[in-house]
Amino acid sequence: MKTDFLSLADLSSSEIEGLIEQAVALKAEWKSGGNPPLLAGRTLGMIFQKPSLRTRVSFEMAMRHLGGAAMYLSPDEIGLGKRESVADVARVLSRYVDGIMARVFAHAHVVELARYSRVPVINGLSDYSHPCQGLADLLTIYEKFGRLSGIKLAYVGDGNNVLTSLLFGGSKVGMRIVSANPPGYEPAPEVVELARQFAAASGGSVQVTHDPHEAVRGADVIYTDVWTSMGQEAERERRLQVFPPYQVNSTLVSEAQPHAVVMHCLPAHRGEEITDEVIDGPHSIVFDQAENRMHAQKAILVRLLAGKA
Repeated sequence: MKTDFLSLADLSSSEIEGLIEQAVALKAEWKSGGNPPLLAGRTLGMIFQKPSLRTRVSFEMAMRHLGGAAMYLSPDEIGLGKRESVADVARVLSRYVDGIMARVFAHAHVVELARYSRVPVINGLSDYSHPCQGLADLLTIYEKFGRLSGIKLAYVGDGNNVLTSLLFGGSKVGMRIVSANPPGYEPAPEVVELARQFAAASGGSVQVTHDPHEAVRGADVIYTDVWTSMGQEAERERRLQVFPPYQVNSTLVSEAQPHAVVMHCLPAHRGEEITDEVIDGPHSIVFDQAENRMHAQKAILVRLLAGKA
């Protein structure tokens, strides 16, 4: 039976920890001279509705390092849900490739791909969640602190898909997560409730506030993302009026722990959600985080594809 990777909410804490351990091992192998060809003869089909630097290159290089191949499929080539139904794309593509990665606008599309595909489907991003980014984030935090349980992460900004995955993944592994968002831009209530259930089982906690200063107090990690995501361009001017108090700048960083690290999933709108001084400064681990997309995704790919007949 095939396994998909659609949301960190679908994984147990031990599965998340296992993926992180495997990512650490695969990264160490790569740094020491290269990974063994665990995915030799495997091909990943990559469906893109949204363009991306990190998603495309990190998946292509992950497959190449592991001895496999990746095939980029642009929006115009497929017309997912427009020129051809999502179900038919899944039925056809899964007869050609060993796995499918999809970066889509609507989460329903990646769910439907998984429903009708014969091969594993990976959510490369949807409007609901970004689990590959979330796993890479947990890997990066683990590398910096040697643990995840008990780490306080303050998320400052828009309650978007990246935050959803941080809430699900962090709450599964015992992190203390505080999200500071402007009124009306909080994470979805059902996401918060589910994350709180996970936290109750893991010993973590989940809090939502409107005060960024309260959120970062005592934080080990400060995380932010763009104020206006792709597909929200019509809201940009309104958001630029609402979000400035949530900028991650040197003043806000100084209110966290002295050892605090700053994260951003990129691309960054410098001077908006984060300042140059912070993203290029000593607290930033943003580019380690970007590299870790590739290593975390190697672990996902090995888990889903290495044993495929």
